[in-house]
Amino acid sequence: MRFFSIILIVFCSGVMNGQDISKLVSISFENVDKKTVLSRLENQTDVTFYYLDEWLGEELITKEYQNVTLKTILDDLFSDTVLNYYFLKEKEVVLTSNIVIYDNLPDRFFGEEKDSLVVNKPKQKIAPVFYTKKKSLNEAKISTVKIGKASVYSKEKYELSGYARNFTTGKPIQNLAILVEGKDLVATTDKNGYYLLELPAGENILSTTSLGIADSKKRVILYNNGTLDFDLTESLEVLDEVLLESNRDENIKDVVTGKEQVDVEASKNIPLVLGERDVLKVATALPGITTAGEGAAGLNVRGGKADQNLTLLDDALIYNPQHFFGLFSALNPFTIGKVDIYKGAIPAEYGGRLSSVFDIKTKDARTDKLGVEASIGPVTGNVTVETPVVKDKSGLLFGARGAYANWILRSLDEETLNNSQASFYDAILKYNHEINENNKINATGYYSRDDFSITSDSIYVYSNRAFSLRWDHTFNDKHKGNVLLTNSQYKFDINFDGDSNNDFNLGYSVEETEVKLQMKYELNPMYKFHYGIANKLYQVRPGSIKPDGDGSIVTPFSIPKEKALESAAFISGRFDFTPKFSVNAGVRYSLYNALGEGTQRKYEENRPRNEGTVTNTIQYENNEVIETYDGVELRLSSRYIIKPDLSIKAGYSNTYQYIHTLSNNTTVSPIDTWKLSDLNIAPQKAQQYSFGVFKNLNESTYEISLEGFYKKLDNIVDFKVGSQILLNENIETEVLQGEGKAYGVEFLLRKNKGKFNGWFSYTYSRSFVKLDSEFAEERVNNGEFFPANYDKPHDISLVSNYKFTKRFSLSANFVYQTGRPVTFPVGQFILNGSEFVVFSDRNKFRIPDFYRLDLGFNIEGNHKNKKLAHSFWTISIYNVLGRNNPFSVFFVADDGEIRALQSSVFSIPVPSITYNLKF
Repeated sequence: MRFFSIILIVFCSGVMNGQDISKLVSISFENVDKKTVLSRLENQTDVTFYYLDEWLGEELITKEYQNVTLKTILDDLFSDTVLNYYFLKEKEVVLTSNIVIYDNLPDRFFGEEKDSLVVNKPKQKIAPVFYTKKKSLNEAKISTVKIGKASVYSKEKYELSGYARNFTTGKPIQNLAILVEGKDLVATTDKNGYYLLELPAGENILSTTSLGIADSKKRVILYNNGTLDFDLTESLEVLDEVLLESNRDENIKDVVTGKEQVDVEASKNIPLVLGERDVLKVATALPGITTAGEGAAGLNVRGGKADQNLTLLDDALIYNPQHFFGLFSALNPFTIGKVDIYKGAIPAEYGGRLSSVFDIKTKDARTDKLGVEASIGPVTGNVTVETPVVKDKSGLLFGARGAYANWILRSLDEETLNNSQASFYDAILKYNHEINENNKINATGYYSRDDFSITSDSIYVYSNRAFSLRWDHTFNDKHKGNVLLTNSQYKFDINFDGDSNNDFNLGYSVEETEVKLQMKYELNPMYKFHYGIANKLYQVRPGSIKPDGDGSIVTPFSIPKEKALESAAFISGRFDFTPKFSVNAGVRYSLYNALGEGTQRKYEENRPRNEGTVTNTIQYENNEVIETYDGVELRLSSRYIIKPDLSIKAGYSNTYQYIHTLSNNTTVSPIDTWKLSDLNIAPQKAQQYSFGVFKNLNESTYEISLEGFYKKLDNIVDFKVGSQILLNENIETEVLQGEGKAYGVEFLLRKNKGKFNGWFSYTYSRSFVKLDSEFAEERVNNGEFFPANYDKPHDISLVSNYKFTKRFSLSANFVYQTGRPVTFPVGQFILNGSEFVVFSDRNKFRIPDFYRLDLGFNIEGNHKNKKLAHSFWTISIYNVLGRNNPFSVFFVADDGEIRALQSSVFSIPVPSITYNLKF
């Protein structure tokens, strides 16, 4: 420990160049540590080195030097370390760890206090290490970090970057503010926890602050560009307020119009049918999002059809995200981390649908310790397990859910349903791995299945399968991106077992595989870009029927497979022109090719499509292009902040959709099929305009928004009266394509804080269809606009929760909707001895209005930190008022008269109790 014995000599000696440093040395080293290197140099040069052993490390040196000075050798040995050296006098060298020893003081050292640590001296800049200003007692307690190797400063400013993460969970901390005390400098971490700061050389005091995260402070001495990571702990003060404040004023600042978010955690307090948590059902309580009716699968967003929604689970498409005729979601609520809904100016990276995008992200599995969440209710059971694979690096999430719902059908007062059955299950598996700070991979697999039999002779089975693999890579602090590989499949089977020898199996499937590259580039905090390319392969098996059993007389039949390739390139950017005015603009170019092999018919122009107007039948080889469609899609939204709590937004978008559902039912059915655009069926198109005003009150306790929209649609798909959809190899003869329009106003009032919170939403929306042709068989309602099946002008939702204490709360959910349109018989006549029914214009009448009130009482277990598990009870009553809401109206002939009958799903109050456990 000779270093301390020399410190006094350093300050008493003025000799710097008295030694002979020009003597040439020849020496070599092979796999020896630095201490051995210095010892051999001492023996060969008679120079004595002073240092601490722990400074030298364990690195092994292999070097050879021929006729060089000792200074050259030391410069090379210490070039990649924090070690410096000082020739004290002849034959004596002092090593220092990240300290530069100077034997001359700068000009005016005693004349004035230095505000900057960069001091000018003739012909060079020096770093004054030994004469920094005196620190206060509090500053002296701050930990000090040195970045780079202490040396003469080459610049006045350097870049400091790094990563902030939660020390407990290992997850990145976003929106963490990093401030530089005494200087007007600040940086904020992005969603992946990264930040970038440009700092003056020398000493800087950095402090961090964020809601829910304990504040920290560090003294940073900056000698060069470098990195500094922050491992921070959670704040233990008022944890229940963190969620309320984290997105404060986000509704005012967000530039994208028509965007909604579902609070996944808060959804557990909303009473729903049979106590099952369901983020999609919660979404229908938001303005502009509705369903065709109770028990109806599919969502209608801003006057759009149910097939015009893009539902993504970790970037993979889910064709049918619902179980049991729409009563339950097919998405496990315990595994969902975030739900973003775009119903206005859809971002340019999304394509292929006209109305909306439901971007659902699962949680990352825990990497620190095991976590389990489970629930059991009247008809479903659910369990989710999270476990580390490599501690603090990777984790595995597994969720499984099943239903035992047969007793519901047996309890219904309907004799024809006594032999019916229904069950479903879904499972999800996710693996997330942080390879290093610049690379991360996520892989998700999902499967769901429904089995039901509404009559004793048919069993219906439908399933979803999805897979996604994502690699995120950070090139630098400004440039990052990801590569996606996804695969999705939806299929159904009908197994018919009749009383005669006509048993059969009928099957259908649609599958798509997509590869996508997405990049993000931040030119500066005001200009950010997002660009990429995507390729998607569709494969549709339109249906096949096979005899079931040796005695079946059913003739096998199969419709040829359809195939298509959809490619796209997109670029978008956010431009913050001023702190108040921002624009998000993007463009997407999509190219669609319908591919062989297959057969396509051509029909006479200006004639209806039927068997009598076929002019040619064309056979296409495998992968031969049948037809090409393309289009440029613009996405534009803007925001202007009038005051910190008041903003206005406007948006425009146009979209293309190349795949369509084939259904002549009023609502979505599990056996609806999908049809690709081809020679005879053109892609659907839409344009949407929107404008909104957004206001916060009482420090964001209340949010108010009013947003209007107008949507124009072309080539929307509908069908002729009495059309045959299933197993029709010439489906274009049944398809009608026409115009559509939708418009509306959406109002939202939300209370975020206090014992009483929730929201009230009201939507006035109209949706119309026009099917016009010069031929009567292809014209509906005389070619005039008529209400779509899902046109429901008035939609009111009230969701509320009152907290008596932190453990006990009461929730309510009220829904009112205008009855949907229907077509009624208006008369009958007899012709040639046969009786015929005359129907009204399509969708001229409406079923009665719908309303429902649900109540729930929530009981949480005690909030002790050190307990094995946390529990949560929900006691709810669905349809408290016992309203007999009509699901549909149908007609039967009874003694020569036509009678209207009404069907309902739940016409009585339905109580349930659900127990949740989490540890």
